[in-house]
Amino acid sequence: MAKQVNFGVIGAGGIALRKTIPGMLKAKSCRLVAVMDPIGVERIAAQFGVAKAYAKEADLLADAEVRAVYIASPVDCHARQIVAAAAAGKHVLCEKPLTLSLKEAKEAVRACRKHGVLLQEGYMMKFHGAHVKIKELVEAGRLGTIVSMRAQLSCWYPRIKGAWRQDPARGGGGSLIDMATHLYDLLEHFAGPIRRIVARTGNLVQDYRSEDASTTLLEFASGAQATVDCFWCIPDEASRTRLEIYGSQGAVLTEGTIGQGTGGKVEGLFGLGDAGYNAAQQKDVVRKFQRIPFKPVNPYTAECEYFAQCILQGRPPELNNADSALRLMALVEKAYASARDGRLREA
Repeated sequence: MAKQVNFGVIGAGGIALRKTIPGMLKAKSCRLVAVMDPIGVERIAAQFGVAKAYAKEADLLADAEVRAVYIASPVDCHARQIVAAAAAGKHVLCEKPLTLSLKEAKEAVRACRKHGVLLQEGYMMKFHGAHVKIKELVEAGRLGTIVSMRAQLSCWYPRIKGAWRQDPARGGGGSLIDMATHLYDLLEHFAGPIRRIVARTGNLVQDYRSEDASTTLLEFASGAQATVDCFWCIPDEASRTRLEIYGSQGAVLTEGTIGQGTGGKVEGLFGLGDAGYNAAQQKDVVRKFQRIPFKPVNPYTAECEYFAQCILQGRPPELNNADSALRLMALVEKAYASARDGRLREA
């Protein structure tokens, strides 16, 4: 039985070059055998010591040595490439968002199921060591009933010539589909399915077509509520990328765990909720939050390792699988519809 899965990368620049390929190379069950990109692929192959470099995706998909592909091309290429990979019998790990639309996502999922290949979407933040620890705390009941959450992910993203994310025809939208969906996915991981959604989007600073501003209000099936704020017009240094989870018995607060890194800090306060009513409502009390240690994990390495193990064991992914991909695409379309008409949408 094989101990490693041979991967090929379609779209080896961008996030693949910066994060996923370096992470994949550290995954014990992954072996990178081929890279494909229309620009500078020979240089990318040489950088990572990969023997095979292709300029066309069809050539990579025809490579019998490649068992699975990681797709990190612009989003408008995803649907076509997923369908082609499935037809070639390759398992598919595809960057988020899966496709431009729910219709395309359904076609991609249908192709993977028809050809019997596994599909996983690249929402890697739930693999971060801090978020793994928080999931354990939630499942252990340390927070009691989850009541309220907030998640923040912003950056400075000025106009860049040829940047496909700044054109909704290529990326599907802006800060909402590109960043807020990471947080929809992460908060559902902690609190269960989203039931209702309302969103606001706009262009406040940047002058491209994709939105540079998005705020979302979520209600979960459990009744918990959350806000998600994601902006492309806030300087990186000004945003602490906070995650806040409040329950009936305590809270967990983080800084710097949301994003592409491995670090950040987590603080928690537990064992509350049994006191009587504080009529004075004095808010200058000492809050005894304690630092919560977690194991630093490269989320890209963990994501690739998880998918490779699913392939080796012949089991569909439980995380970021085809069903969750369809659910998130449906949620995206309802969020944008809400942003257009101001109405609350049932998820």
